[in-house]
Amino acid sequence: MIEAINLVKRFGPSEAVSNINFKVEKGEILGLLGPNGAGKTTTMRLLTGYLDPTEGQALIDGYDVSQNPIEAKKRIGYLPEIPPVYPEMRVNGYLEFVGRLKGIPRVHLKDRVTEVERKCALSDVRYKVIGKLSKGYRQRVGLAQALINSPDVLILDEPTAGLDPKQILETRQLIGDLAGDHTIILSTHILPEVEQTCHRVIIINEGSVVAADTPQNLTVRLRGFQTIQVTLEGPPSDISLALQDIEGVHEVKERKQEAGAVIFEISSEKGNDIRSQVAQKIVQSGWGLLEMKLAGMSLEDVFLKLTNVEEHPKEKTPL
Repeated sequence: MIEAINLVKRFGPSEAVSNINFKVEKGEILGLLGPNGAGKTTTMRLLTGYLDPTEGQALIDGYDVSQNPIEAKKRIGYLPEIPPVYPEMRVNGYLEFVGRLKGIPRVHLKDRVTEVERKCALSDVRYKVIGKLSKGYRQRVGLAQALINSPDVLILDEPTAGLDPKQILETRQLIGDLAGDHTIILSTHILPEVEQTCHRVIIINEGSVVAADTPQNLTVRLRGFQTIQVTLEGPPSDISLALQDIEGVHEVKERKQEAGAVIFEISSEKGNDIRSQVAQKIVQSGWGLLEMKLAGMSLEDVFLKLTNVEEHPKEKTPL
């Protein structure tokens, strides 16, 4: 549905995007991560036709955005980082205006406006002037204009910026609900948002892709060891010493104590699954086992590791 093929964008001597390649399947939600200035917004602008690539192609449902811009853009709903609203217009009037621009037949326009107002929780402010709305509501209006023509593809640049916690949860739920009918790319700096919303993640650093995988796989792949996390009831010092004695254990770390329980992380070499040995030791020692699970790096750790310029220069082969 969305494909970037060797995308390059130069501004004079500066290369903002360098040989970006990825594909997003129909109905998938892809998260685009990277530090400020990494090339996320430039990549999104290339995909929407806002910018022309210096080299390469951006395809939407098989249509080259540069060669067939009308057909490609018919299939795109775009929310830039700053919502493209007219502050002097009322919400419903603005959405009707955008709907006409996008070719929605007049006979269907009012119903479509009502529907996106409902989806984006704008019904209570539909007659208000946009410039008098809070930043969060203006963000919702921006999302509504991206949805007005029921596009196959949604490209959302920081879609929850400026929203309060309740609105963020509602927007995440809305994006998740849209995934079956729309293919979605979103950029965000909120890492839990990626873990809770996105099927796959692409991390960009200095204009190049340095990793592409599911959030879960990324958090596991970059560890040098396989790690399990156990929550136990028992004396912490005795537990730590006993766990260290298990064959194959590389390291035991006590993470925190709460309400009489202790959380430990136990590391072993990759491919050496020690869960059965750990469970056996716990049973033999008579400790209470509350939880055992595989653990990886946090997505924040992955992000920081992959966007460290000294560790990951541009010429490094992407993961």
